[in-house]
Amino acid sequence: MKKPAIISALSIAILLLGASAAQLAAADEHGRPEAARPERGQARGPAPGRPGAQVLDSRYNHGRYYPAFGTVRPSLPEGYRSYYRGGGRFYFSGGIWYAPSGPGFVVVRPPAGLVIGVLPPFYSTVWFGGVPYYYADNVYYSWQPDQNGYAVVDPPDNADAPSQAPDTAQAQQDLIIYPKNGQSKDQQAADQFECHTWAKGQTGFDPTLPGGGTPGSAAMNRSNYDRAMSACLQARGYQVN
Repeated sequence: MKKPAIISALSIAILLLGASAAQLAAADEHGRPEAARPERGQARGPAPGRPGAQVLDSRYNHGRYYPAFGTVRPSLPEGYRSYYRGGGRFYFSGGIWYAPSGPGFVVVRPPAGLVIGVLPPFYSTVWFGGVPYYYADNVYYSWQPDQNGYAVVDPPDNADAPSQAPDTAQAQQDLIIYPKNGQSKDQQAADQFECHTWAKGQTGFDPTLPGGGTPGSAAMNRSNYDRAMSACLQARGYQVN
């Protein structure tokens, strides 16, 4: 074969190989799923009602993502707890509430009056009328000393205008309290409020009242109150001197 013919044949072969490679690359790219990019302002993940939908809860600067109400999942997460209220069954895990829905479980808002022993792992403390409320995922909780737990409650009437944490120094004027776990000022005030309520119920002594509001030795009653307060605060991660 002559040299020009050889060169021409090689050129044609190279062109054919390049076209085949381009077709293969296009086919491979077509077979790959396109990465989903959520638009600004949309929920993170799939649409609400499908597993994985996440919505930012920014109320009170809470700043946590939760599955949207109505999201259905085929099974419960590990470590959930079961609760009953009003003839219904509810499941609690990581601050998220579920209820049975067909073969799966749907994310719901729990009914008022349901009592839990431990607050969600992430919550915000807000004050209304001198009383602390605990907020997470559009649910409010309030400490119930008679039940030794936190009850789901309806949103306060003035939910859009929380107040400042009260000064509880008078009730604990003889105690020096240090947060050992990085508790915020609002959280420390809430813990002191709840421990004060508990200690008052245990001893009958109220340091905010003249003479403690109880008969007998005010000094002894105060000492009993301080011991109860110290035990409660230490259990909540504070050093008390």
